[in-house]
Amino acid sequence: MAQRITIIGGGPGGYTAAFSAAKAGAQVTLVEAAHMGGTCLNWGCIPTKTLKASAEALETAHRLAEFGIKGGGEAQPDMPVIVARKNKVSEILRGGLEKTCAKLKVTLLRGRGEVVSAGLVRVHGADGAVQEVEGDRVIIATGSSTLNIPTLPVDHERIITSDDALELQTVPKRMLVVGGGVIGCELAFIFQAFGSKVTVVEGLDRILPVPSIDADLSKLIQREMKKRGIVCELARTASKAEVSETGVRVTLGPSPFVKDLPASAQKESVLEADVVLVAVGRVPNTSGLGLAEAGVETDQRGWIKADARLETSVPGIYAVGDVLGPARIMLAHVASMEGLVAVRNCLGAAEAMDYAVVPAAVFTSPEVATVGLTEAQAREQGFNVTCPQSNFRELGKAQAMGELAGLFKLVVDADSGKLLGAHLAGAHVSDIIAEPTLAMQLGATAKDLARTIHAHPTLAEGIFETAHLL
Repeated sequence: MAQRITIIGGGPGGYTAAFSAAKAGAQVTLVEAAHMGGTCLNWGCIPTKTLKASAEALETAHRLAEFGIKGGGEAQPDMPVIVARKNKVSEILRGGLEKTCAKLKVTLLRGRGEVVSAGLVRVHGADGAVQEVEGDRVIIATGSSTLNIPTLPVDHERIITSDDALELQTVPKRMLVVGGGVIGCELAFIFQAFGSKVTVVEGLDRILPVPSIDADLSKLIQREMKKRGIVCELARTASKAEVSETGVRVTLGPSPFVKDLPASAQKESVLEADVVLVAVGRVPNTSGLGLAEAGVETDQRGWIKADARLETSVPGIYAVGDVLGPARIMLAHVASMEGLVAVRNCLGAAEAMDYAVVPAAVFTSPEVATVGLTEAQAREQGFNVTCPQSNFRELGKAQAMGELAGLFKLVVDADSGKLLGAHLAGAHVSDIIAEPTLAMQLGATAKDLARTIHAHPTLAEGIFETAHLL
């Protein structure tokens, strides 16, 4: 008899697991409470990149004179059309996922899943109906949602989440972004391009204060923000918000997360904005899952605990994706790989998830892409490193495109020559990062990169040129 696998959550981890299990001959039921595609397809990766495409088109129109083209200076964003296009893109991709479910004979049930045991899941429909699904294994892939904080109570009008930002029908004249991480920075650049006067407030002492992002990239992005008129309030936190009919007054105070603050950063100040965008983190989508009753262990914040094989404290129940929390890596492509590993283990394997080589991209302007250790991480781990860098503007293709901002930085073990990390900023680096990622996966050295012929003129030559600096 075919293995019966019930998957709760239709995001990248869930649908990848469902398709893989079905192809392997399992009998698959996929439970989704909202839209297929999860956060990534509906409120995250794809919608933000669709808005970014519109922002880039607008910026290009404003720069047409640089390229010898007349008449582009009058271009303006049409937010209802931009949002409609964004929704259409998500709709097309959702339809593709649903067609794949039908093609692979994956049973798609609409409703909220409740885990009873590895052998039973209850599905609560929107109409109150309850359906019981019997099986042999369960994979939980319910993802995460935006985090709200007490000092900035979201009303979805003046104080909004990143989900709300994707639906704005007008461009705010003044936008205050609270949170200088990946989501906050991406949306800051997008709305600045649309015409907002943007201020970013970050509790730590640098933009993009993510451990996997090299400090040199943070400095570059902060410089680009300054060039565009985006104001950065670092080592500051929002302590109070007063909403009125005309906007929001936000009180900023010193950050408790940074020691030895300068006197200027210790004083309170007040900023006024038309809209405050809160982008300070995520919380797990575990409400109503019945985890405690089923015996599935979570940490203090509600993230599901799982072993290296992605199995939870209950044998036969697995978890993948964002619901595992920041102890793992909360990225869509990681969730997809976790889904594949969980399925193989459901079908009898004993495979551990490998997080050693995971690329990441931030779609700011310019883009940022990273893989492996930062310079600081490598030194902390005791490596004797050398870190060659080259500038994006040195590439002929970059000059031809008019995309000059950016850098290439490699982190190399000086003793063995092995590539430990790559940190890129510039146009299309989210695509270029695939090369050093593969190099690291194969254990290549920087010399291997230098001996690899790269096409000319391309942006990927930046990897080649940087490797030759050793």
